[in-house]
Amino acid sequence: MDINKLRADIRGLEDGKIFLNNAGSSLMPKIVVDSMTEYSHQEELYGGYEAAHINAHMLEQFYDETAKLINCKSSNIAFATSATDAYAKALSSIIFKEGDCIITTADDYISNQIVFISLQKNLKVKVFRTKNLPDNELDLEDMENLIREHHPKLVAVTHIPTNSGLIQDVEAVGKICRQYDILYLVDACQSVGQMVVDVQKIGCDFLTATGRKFMRGPRGTGFLYVSDRLLEQSYAPLLLDMRGAHWSEYDDYELFQTAKRFEHWEISYASLLGFIEAVKYANAVGMKNIEEYNRKLSEKLRADLQDNGFQTWDIGNHLSSIVTFCSQDGDLENIQKVLKKNNVFFSVTYKNSALIDFTKKNIDGIVRLSPHYYNTSKEVETVSGILKSI
Repeated sequence: MDINKLRADIRGLEDGKIFLNNAGSSLMPKIVVDSMTEYSHQEELYGGYEAAHINAHMLEQFYDETAKLINCKSSNIAFATSATDAYAKALSSIIFKEGDCIITTADDYISNQIVFISLQKNLKVKVFRTKNLPDNELDLEDMENLIREHHPKLVAVTHIPTNSGLIQDVEAVGKICRQYDILYLVDACQSVGQMVVDVQKIGCDFLTATGRKFMRGPRGTGFLYVSDRLLEQSYAPLLLDMRGAHWSEYDDYELFQTAKRFEHWEISYASLLGFIEAVKYANAVGMKNIEEYNRKLSEKLRADLQDNGFQTWDIGNHLSSIVTFCSQDGDLENIQKVLKKNNVFFSVTYKNSALIDFTKKNIDGIVRLSPHYYNTSKEVETVSGILKSI
């Protein structure tokens, strides 16, 4: 990778900031923003319908490029306005009844945990969480035992939690789900864009992702992967519109054949076009290159923080580009003040966003730094030096 070329493609770095909040909302390449601006200008001149017609071929590239990104067919891909939108549509296609069971993990994303609790409250669905091993990895034996005992309707796993650098073993979970023929939903919100994600190896039925994080796309974008077997079994979101089905009779409809049935007709085409450019950009750089670079950068940052006396909270055998830490006494305030003063971009996660994990760790919150492939070792050294002064 040509790091200088990558950085030259980002206007957001021109003011000298050190941007380490890619797990929140990353900096977009120029081409992403310029394509959205140009498209909006076309809507200004010709109206939304004509602009969509003019760019129809280009807009269809979304499905091919995203399929290339995660190793599937274009027919398996649906555009979504966020990862949460994609997740909700996937869940709505599963007809839950009272007494049905969902198995998830203690490290699943807060919004997923809340929606499971909502299903529990409103539909009397039972929710079980798989245990973690002493090294914080998923206890796969416990998961298999829960599957045998409860015969779940769904297994749902977040690939990388938002509150730590842990990479959960979604491939091993996929093998278990295939063995027992269980529906499998993967939240790849934090992994798509920072590392190789291959749905064939994972073996999932659904996979959800966002555009604004490591994919470096605009807010209001994301996607949903739907497996062939679910498309063949006529899975579809509960609340369809004309994007998902043909109105064939007064009181009937026929589903469209691809995952587009999970889309809604009205979306921001300017945002979609920007997301296409972001996916194309990642594919051009190469996800293997991005993953390898990110691994080295995050390992350096994590080691530097530990050497400077900070407590890092990323526990597991496989860690990602989300680096979480605090001072030894748990203080976050001084860290935030120093980082802001030196134009370093970061985020903070508090206990209510990771209730199970942070209760187990006995902490109230963490500072999160999330480097990406356009960041440099020099930037990591600069941030480590800034923090060393605390």
